[in-house]
Amino acid sequence: MHAQRGAPQGPPPLPRAAAPIDLTGYWVSLVTDDWRWRMVAAPRGDVLYLPVNAEGRRAANEWDPAKDEAAGEQCRAYGAGGLMHLPGRLHITWQDDRTLVVEADAGTQTRLLHFDGAAPASEPASWQGYSMAQWELDGPAPGRRGRPMNVKPVHGSLKTVTTRLKRGYFRRNGVPYSENAVLTEYWTTLTDEGVDYLVVTNLLDDPTYLAQPYVRSVQFRKQPDNKGWKPTRCEAR
Repeated sequence: MHAQRGAPQGPPPLPRAAAPIDLTGYWVSLVTDDWRWRMVAAPRGDVLYLPVNAEGRRAANEWDPAKDEAAGEQCRAYGAGGLMHLPGRLHITWQDDRTLVVEADAGTQTRLLHFDGAAPASEPASWQGYSMAQWELDGPAPGRRGRPMNVKPVHGSLKTVTTRLKRGYFRRNGVPYSENAVLTEYWTTLTDEGVDYLVVTNLLDDPTYLAQPYVRSVQFRKQPDNKGWKPTRCEAR
């Protein structure tokens, strides 16, 4: 009787096998908005359209790229809080069945998206932090005529929550986020006229420097190969 009620048979599929969308491959950023801040480093103190509080404004006004270089912290603008907003390319692969790897050629950075839960207590702070990942399913799509009733595609997205971040910048002109920041992202794909796109919606919550969460979306177009892939070093501006 227990079996007839539809009890689960065996363990759930591993995250790689359970993926409702395919994020792997090479992706190039589409700079369709915020061109002024994404393509060129803005002047010091330019916090236009950013929900910084008084402390965030003060820190932005005191930014000194020479000090970052001298301290070996020229990668502050390439941490997870700002990386996806930089122009460039991504290369996404599976490291194993529970870990997605997101490589960015901007600053030669690598993010690991872990499906194994919270960060270990010993996890140190870093530019990319520790990203917890989970699939979010939208539910079965309507069946199509001629398709067996038990074969319906499931659509969804990837949710990641990143903590253990080092203090960084979400704009290259020194507008900061702190080590207390929490970055929540939703990764999804769509296809338009045969072209695949990746959309990443970011929500950065930082009680130290922001008066309210900072929300933005960035888009990428899928490439058939690694054309244009060119890892570059971090620069202070």
